[in-house]
Amino acid sequence: MPVISVPTDFNEEELYVDLRTVVGHGLFLKCEGFNFAGSIKLKAATEMVRAAERDGRLGPGSTLVESSSGNLGVALSMIAASRGYRFLCVTDARCNPATKGLMEALGSRVDVITEPDPIGGFLGARIAYVRALCAADARYVWLDQYTNQANWRAHYRTTAPAIARQFPRLDVLFVGVGTSGTLMGCAQWFWERRRRVRIVAVDSVGSVAFGGPPGRRLIPGLGTSVPPPLLDASCVDDVVRVEEADTVRACHRLARRGFLFGGSTGTVVSGAVDWLNRDGSPDLTAVAIAPDLGERYLDTIYRPGWPLAQYGESFLGTDELGTGELAAPAV
Repeated sequence: MPVISVPTDFNEEELYVDLRTVVGHGLFLKCEGFNFAGSIKLKAATEMVRAAERDGRLGPGSTLVESSSGNLGVALSMIAASRGYRFLCVTDARCNPATKGLMEALGSRVDVITEPDPIGGFLGARIAYVRALCAADARYVWLDQYTNQANWRAHYRTTAPAIARQFPRLDVLFVGVGTSGTLMGCAQWFWERRRRVRIVAVDSVGSVAFGGPPGRRLIPGLGTSVPPPLLDASCVDDVVRVEEADTVRACHRLARRGFLFGGSTGTVVSGAVDWLNRDGSPDLTAVAIAPDLGERYLDTIYRPGWPLAQYGESFLGTDELGTGELAAPAV
């Protein structure tokens, strides 16, 4: 029986969902949402806070501040509450209402940016706001998930070796791209060990992580309007870009099988299926990382009428998951 005294002491690392009967391919989904922060961001948040404490940047009287679209903000809210820090999350209008409510319930302050920067979009505007706060008050400590090396090291230390233990003959790993911390941590770990694992990055259409023009994105989590400083594209074997409508379709199809996942997970699954339809084979061992669960998306992705209102009539009349049809239900 697990007994803990602080919320960071619990994180289920060994849960995978076999999606073969759902997507028609041998694809294992690593579920990262079963902790008190509800997402994979608990790992990066914990690592960054500990590094700031070790370096003497964070101590009594400090106020943590971070730009986040949601999940990292919840993780830092939880850690701040358990360690006695104050925390200010700078987010934007795309943040799910449930996520904002969670942060406030944990005692954090949430400032919402409503106008995007003309060049850097909402992310650029959030970062400028954080920089202005820190320049005005030395008590603010910005962890800066976008450049913080502890971000990717968290996944180098935990996520990648956990996958390798369970899948010693792994062929391909699908990882969503936001700050690229998860992607870089996993890619670096497998590269250093000369494992022959193909690293496939899954990005949102409209994100500039791998180049291209910025575009409209409504679902927080993956994708970025500013090139991620942590990203080293040479560590990535392939990139799949997913339309947001396909993200929502993937979430709904998984929910119909009883698995309620978040938007980031829907993007990764849709991208993985696209890649496997095109480049996969029956003997491949494939793993995709599911960053979060779906409860925080009940007001958006899962709200009746929301997908049609956002993506129009083209969203209707399809049972596709990515570009491939759903497998028939198991009998």
